[in-house]
Amino acid sequence: MTPEDHFRAAADLLHAEATGQQIGLLTHRHPDMTMDDAYAVQNALSRAKLAQGRTVIGWKIGLTSKAMQYALDIDIPDSGILFDDMAFGTGAAVPAGRFIQPRIEAEIAFVMKSALGGAAVTRADVLASTDYVAPALEILDTRIVRKDPQTGKTRTVFDTISDNAANAGIVLGRQKHAVDAFDLRWVGAITTRNDAVEETGLGAGVLNDPVESVVWLARRMAHYGQRIEPGQIILSGSFIRPVECPSGSVIHADFGAFGAVDLSFE
Repeated sequence: MTPEDHFRAAADLLHAEATGQQIGLLTHRHPDMTMDDAYAVQNALSRAKLAQGRTVIGWKIGLTSKAMQYALDIDIPDSGILFDDMAFGTGAAVPAGRFIQPRIEAEIAFVMKSALGGAAVTRADVLASTDYVAPALEILDTRIVRKDPQTGKTRTVFDTISDNAANAGIVLGRQKHAVDAFDLRWVGAITTRNDAVEETGLGAGVLNDPVESVVWLARRMAHYGQRIEPGQIILSGSFIRPVECPSGSVIHADFGAFGAVDLSFE
């Protein structure tokens, strides 16, 4: 793909987000698309959002579980960017029409107190740079069709990365914990929709330890000349499968002693 292709794809994704009308698969339009192309599209999307007045509040990490990696035939996570207009408070109601096909995932969020970057970032660096951890929900959406209606071809990881790793929103719980207050591998959530249990999982599903997910992100960002900044929120990755959230959905994620997060969709 050329830089012009990257710009055009980003513009199409922005239009899809604004209108609620999904676009076709980028990998169908560009069969030779690579991961570098996908992140270049995401970067172009980010630059356009910043030009609109948005600010970056953090980063999300996806595809951290083996199940999701196997499903997309990929052996590494991906990442996306959190913007200020994506933040919702726990208990918020998402207005009807805000998203196209919303889903949620339960995650552990890291809020950083100091910068973190470099190809040699370690677990100890992540722990030292973390202000606190909190229960969280990620809202997913897709500005690209999940399946091409004519060919039956489904999205690939390149489509997803281009689409800001399918990120659409973040909901932080009220509870704040020191990063070493819990063994994060054993922090889990029971996630319900309209009082019915939909998914359960443990932090260990995220690269065996959510801290290692943040290590991966910092090292990946170094490859692109980026770093995690103080005050930013890091969604470390989901340990449940995405839960569909049609209109009328009421979501409750019970993290036990770690806290809880609530969200509803009008």
